Amino acid sequence: MWELVRVYTGRVGYQRGMKLDGLSADPQAIDCSGWTRLRLTKAMQAENKAAGCAVFASGDVDALQVWSDRIIQEIEIRTGFVLEGEAITVHSLPRCATIGLKMGEPSWADNHPRSRSITHIAQVVRRPEDGAPFVSESFGGAVSPGISLTPLEEWLAQSGPHLRAAEMWAVDPVRLASKN
Repeated sequence: MWELVRVYTGRVGYQRGMKLDGLSADPQAIDCSGWTRLRLTKAMQAENKAAGCAVFASGDVDALQVWSDRIIQEIEIRTGFVLEGEAITVHSLPRCATIGLKMGEPSWADNHPRSRSITHIAQVVRRPEDGAPFVSESFGGAVSPGISLTPLEEWLAQSGPHLRAAEMWAVDPVRLASKN
């Protein structure tokens, strides 16, 4: 995952509804679930290749080819693990947690109801040299839209209102491997 983060952070913009094909566009853009799907899929495929067997079942990989709330839901259902709200801390998060957030009530969600009203997703990634945790996400907004990388502790501090309102859920995609 780190290599993808290194290549695309600060270079790719955000566009809602844009998935992997947005990385071939000019200018490049991808939305939050497309970015998370890409990182998780590549990481699972790399792990399977390195092991020479299906550490991550193809059904588990395929189940993540959906939008943000469904990614969280699929991982939670398949692993039985989820953290919610203030239970999410720097120390409680799994090493490579995937985090879903309810970020307001956007008008586009009126016709596309979301599980737990999750409208954004982000991924904890680790710097290989020292294991330092960061959050990688693709986000649209007034300040630096697109793929960004933020130290985990700083990101959680910025997300404090969502934690306190229990509008944040974290799952552990690595647990998908333990069931195979």
